[in-house]
Amino acid sequence: MKRILSIAAIALAGTIALTGCGPTAADSASENLSKAAENFEVPRRIVGVNGITDKVEWSVEGFCSYELPGDRVDVTCLVNRKTGEVTRTTMSLSDNVFMVNTQLQGVRVDLFRPRIILRPTALIPDFDLSTPGNM
Repeated sequence: MKRILSIAAIALAGTIALTGCGPTAADSASENLSKAAENFEVPRRIVGVNGITDKVEWSVEGFCSYELPGDRVDVTCLVNRKTGEVTRTTMSLSDNVFMVNTQLQGVRVDLFRPRIILRPTALIPDFDLSTPGNM
């Protein structure tokens, strides 16, 4: 009986110790802010600066998401929320041009709960039919 109680006490102590190892409020807020930005909810200014001349080479501003595939920056911006119209701009990066991404205003995000986004319409693809008669 003593052995069972000591094993239960060790298991309880381990559970309590591991509970404190979760993400911090800053980690959760950062993750939720990234998800909000990828859903065009955060206004941004994305700027490419020449590191030698200190001049701005390019700039994109709006509700934008960006990707860094290789030596370029692909920026997709929401132009019209009602129609869902988006634009895509591609800029190049080089050894002397770097990118700065600035959030233009504060956005409310949860500090303690992760944000999960489900899009049922994303499971059903949008088909475009191309036949010899309508090409």
